[in-house]
Formats: sequence, structure tokens, C-alpha cells
Amino acid sequence: MFKYVSTRSGLQVSPSEAILKGIASDGGLFVPSEFPKIDIRSLENSTYNEICLKVLTSYFYDFDENDLKNYIESAYSKFNTPEVTPVKSFENLNFLELYHGPTLAFKDVALSILPYLLTGAAKIQKITDEIVILTATSGDTGKAALEGFSDVKGTRIVVFFPNNGVSQIQRKQMTTQKGDNVHVVAIEGNFDDAQNGVKNIFNDKNFNSELETMGYVLSSANSINVGRLVPQIVYYFVSYINSVKNGIIKMGDPMNYTVPTGNFGNILAGYYAKQMGLPVNKLICASNENNVLYDFFSTGVYDKNRPFIKTTSPSMDILISSNFERLLYHVSGSDNDFVKNSMESLISDGKYSVPSKMKENIDKEFYGGFCSETETENSIKEIYEKFGYVMDTHTAVGYKVYKDYVENAKDNTPNIILSTASPYKFTKSVYESIFGESDLDDYELIAELSKKAGIPLPNDLIEMCKSKDVHDTFCEKEDMKDLLRGLLK
Repeated sequence: MFKYVSTRSGLQVSPSEAILKGIASDGGLFVPSEFPKIDIRSLENSTYNEICLKVLTSYFYDFDENDLKNYIESAYSKFNTPEVTPVKSFENLNFLELYHGPTLAFKDVALSILPYLLTGAAKIQKITDEIVILTATSGDTGKAALEGFSDVKGTRIVVFFPNNGVSQIQRKQMTTQKGDNVHVVAIEGNFDDAQNGVKNIFNDKNFNSELETMGYVLSSANSINVGRLVPQIVYYFVSYINSVKNGIIKMGDPMNYTVPTGNFGNILAGYYAKQMGLPVNKLICASNENNVLYDFFSTGVYDKNRPFIKTTSPSMDILISSNFERLLYHVSGSDNDFVKNSMESLISDGKYSVPSKMKENIDKEFYGGFCSETETENSIKEIYEKFGYVMDTHTAVGYKVYKDYVENAKDNTPNIILSTASPYKFTKSVYESIFGESDLDDYELIAELSKKAGIPLPNDLIEMCKSKDVHDTFCEKEDMKDLLRGLLK
């Protein structure tokens, strides 16, 4: 069977070890040494859970299949639609709604099952230490991870988020989270600061040894954990099969996917699906005004040396796309040295470049575009006025970039836009894009948006907005390690 290898060395581990560690000891990310294959025709009459089981067993082969089946059934019973990830279609537009889980964002799809995978991996590896889930979030991962790990025996979870870098609803979802094992910390900095702080903690061998003597082992719920990435592959296969059922395509026809992304994990899952046999023609990478990925696809140079912009699509306000490291590994022919040197250049110089041949290989798979704040607002209004459909800000970025792609590439391949969050997570931005400026805040606008746009209110959302905060911890970005030490002691 294939192993999971670090992007930065020859280190090899089993699937359960890769899930448990989260990040390799050399700072690299774990990737499969080869891609399992799935015959798309074999999935034609399968349910979401059946396709999920097929994907997970192909990647996590050291887990018991019955255990995986139970994990899947438990995880997705929390979703409020039987399809888990339904597709809504309007003329030639198809939106894959990934936000029907408990926290109203696409992160739920992976983070509902990750706690089961992590605790299952610990049993396989005979780990008795308490697992500390350490996570940085730009908004959605935090709540989804907190929800998934709350009161899970044998775990603690610590989430760091940028103090002024999330929406009111995103913040409230985290600060009201209950659970004896959960900790939520706002840092004075942006998401990249939080993410770098978490990576530095993972890479500090002395600190990790200190934690081991205290009876703790670190793991991650970010998409750097392969246990987060693999469940995201599932909805690419599911949406393709549903598109065949709905007559959008015929079995075997190519499909494009447009993905609003900041950390590159969601679109990388689509790349993995293609390597497994899904007939993907083009993966369209949609960025907001923090368009470092767009510039890379244009020039072959990844350069984070630019102002950090706070936008109305905050989950994409990212300048260091961690999962891009995995793509570099695959398109470089598994060149550990190239990846390691590139990541070191990113730290020392804030940038790196790829050879022209590698850029050509990437261009065959991906197209990059970006959307301004004004274009985001206009897109939300346009789709609502045309179809009565309400998009969140991130989905609007995807829609605008998809339009640009069709115009520039003259490609009419059927396309699916990944809709990554409920409009209720960014109520003020969405409401004002459609109905104009309002003096009401995010909380007050929830009921107003529901009434005017005719979209049902998610369960417990109003109650959450009225709830008192149970977390109010702050720290400077350079103090994250000391704060974690204090929390665990």
C-alpha cells in the first residue's frame, strides 16, 4: 500500500500517523505517494455516504471499514439536508451548496468527521496522551472545528483567530461555543500571523517535548491535516454524479469547477479528485483582492510582499496559501528539495518562483482570477435580481471569476461553482449588496434578510446571536506559545 510522505523530505508514515501528526516533523505537509483510482461509473447510483466510504477507504486503508462507515453516518446526520451537499441550478449556473452543516460553512463537511478520524487514528497508533487540536482560522474553520471537537473525550481544542478579521456572526459563533475542552483566543494580527504562529508551535521540537512530558500530543484541524483534505474530495465526486442524474452532463463528460479559496485546500481537493479519475477539465481558482494566487497563475511567482486587505469575504483574506505546498510537490515530480527551498524562500524573501515547464503543467490544470469588493457586491445583487438566489460574499467572488473565465477562455464546459458559506454568515455585506445601506448590525439584519429575500432562517441562529460570550481571551501574535502553555497547565 502507498504511504504518506512529507513534501519536504523522504519521511514516510501510514494514513493514521499522518492524520494524528497533522504536520510532518520537518515542517512539511503529508501527501499520498500515489493517488488511488475510482471508476466514476461505479458510483452512478450511490448515495453521499456510500461515495464518502469509497473515497475514505481508498485513502485511509489502515482504518476498519465498519468504523469508517459509522464515522460517516454519525458525522453527516447533523446536516439539515439529506443530500449533504445539494446543487442548485439556474440556467447554465450550478451552485454546489456546501453550507448545510451545523456551522453554515463548507468546513463542516470535513470537520464533522475529523474528530472521529483523529480519535480513531489515536487508537490505531495506541496513543494514550490527550490530543490537543491547535488551529488558526480566518473565520469558518474555527467554529466548525470547535463544534466538531466539543466535549470529545481525549481531546482539547485551541482556536486562534484574528481579532478584527472575521465577521460579527463568525466571531459570535466561536465566542459562544460551549464545551469543557474548548479554548478560543483572539490575536492582535491577521490570519497569516495566526497561521504562522501555529506552524511555529508545531515546528518547535523543544516545546513539543515539553508538552509530551505533560501528557499532550499536538495535532491540527486546519486543512494542512490530510484528515481535513480527503473528506473534501467527496463532494466533487458527488456533485458530478448528481450532475449526471440531473441531465447537466452525460457520464464521462468533462466538468469545470470554480472554487473561491484562500488557503487552497478546497480547490486542491478537486485536483486530487481529478488524479483519482474524475473527469475534471479546468479548476478555476477565485481570489478576492488578496490576489496572491491570481498573480502566481499569471506570472509563476508567488509573492506575499503586498498589503494585507480586509474584505467582505474574510475567509479568503490570506496571503500564505498553505496547501499550495502540496500542489508544488505533485507538479514538481515529488521534488522534496524544490519544495523545501521554495518554502524557505517564502520565509526569508516572501516569495519564490517555479520553472517555466512547471508553470505550463499548472496552467493545464488551473485558471486564476480575482474579484474586487465592488464586483462582489454587484454579483450578489445581479444573481438575486435575476434568479432570486442569495449568494454569500465568497460565492459571489467565485461567480464573478467564473464569468471572466468563460469570456476569456471561450470555454463552455459545464461548470459547478462551490458555494462555501451561508449568506447568513455575512449578513450585513449580503443585505446591503441587495437592498442598500442599513444602520442595523449583522444580528438585527438576519431576520430582515430572511423576510425580504424569502430564505429560511437556520436553526438556532437568532438564539446564538442573543447568547453571552463564554470566551474573551486575547493575546499578541508573538505570545501564542506562552498562552498555549498556560492553558494546558
